[in-house]
Amino acid sequence: MLPVKILALGKYLPANEVSSATLANQLGIEESWILTNSGVSKRHWVNQESGAEMGAKALEKALKKANMDFLELDLIICASASYDYPIPSTACLIPVHFNQLQAGIPCWDLDATCLSFITALDTVSYLIAGGKYKKVAIISSEIASKSLHIQDKETYTLFGDGAAAAIICRAEDNENASVLCAGMQTFSEGALDTLLKAGGNKLSGRDRQIPDVDFTFQMKGRKLLRTANEKLLPFFEKLLQEAGLVKNDLDLLIPHQASKLGLLLGQKLLGLPDEKFYKNLETHGNCIAASIPMALHDAIEAQKISRGDKVCLLGTGAGFSVGGIIFTF
Repeated sequence: MLPVKILALGKYLPANEVSSATLANQLGIEESWILTNSGVSKRHWVNQESGAEMGAKALEKALKKANMDFLELDLIICASASYDYPIPSTACLIPVHFNQLQAGIPCWDLDATCLSFITALDTVSYLIAGGKYKKVAIISSEIASKSLHIQDKETYTLFGDGAAAAIICRAEDNENASVLCAGMQTFSEGALDTLLKAGGNKLSGRDRQIPDVDFTFQMKGRKLLRTANEKLLPFFEKLLQEAGLVKNDLDLLIPHQASKLGLLLGQKLLGLPDEKFYKNLETHGNCIAASIPMALHDAIEAQKISRGDKVCLLGTGAGFSVGGIIFTF
């Protein structure tokens, strides 16, 4: 148990809202196909905004809720799968948007794809509990829309853009907040089941003969569901055991908003009722690493989580990885 708490969260969505009716017309398919297969009725896609810009706007909202100044932060982590540049890190661009070019706050990125926020929260909890840092910003800002291929209607209709930021600090002795346990398992048999082939050292962007499709996101959706069906429940049960809890002790579980079928499978496997299994996929789409913290933000705003509640964040990511964290809010 680590005496660490989430002090505040902020969320940002691009102004450009894209309905599934619009995409259906663009793709020449029925809107009902999108609603049935992806479960997304609308999502937000950027026009000109960068990931760092969205992340900074989410952080600005979180700082306001925490009644904090930017310079009170002593670490900034961008926990995302997408980025503005291969170099530099996205995190080092965040102070630019606050006009704090000489702040000296350490900034670094963490990428565990869709599990990035969970992994960052787990890592930061030890750094704060150990006294290394006092107030840390974790930012997950994702732009999926620029890496989608219009001919792949499964992915083209599923993903959205957005950002969330969390301020993490040490819990006071008289507070109940704490991180109870966290974990992650990677099964590399599924390492290439989700893939963006080009842009790295394997297929350099300087090679003009690389087909355009290799610069877009590809996934083996059905295979991923089969792997999740095998791995998710044993991992969840182990996580509960390490936390010293049973399933009914949880006040809310916030899953990665992977897909309609993924959420249906997850809820069935875990055996949780609707009121304990939070979903916002329909109005946001899959926003990669930003999905979980944005859903956490929305659940708090909707008063589905109160101080002292037991909350689990759980999901899967490319790799194939499964990860989760249980904390007292």
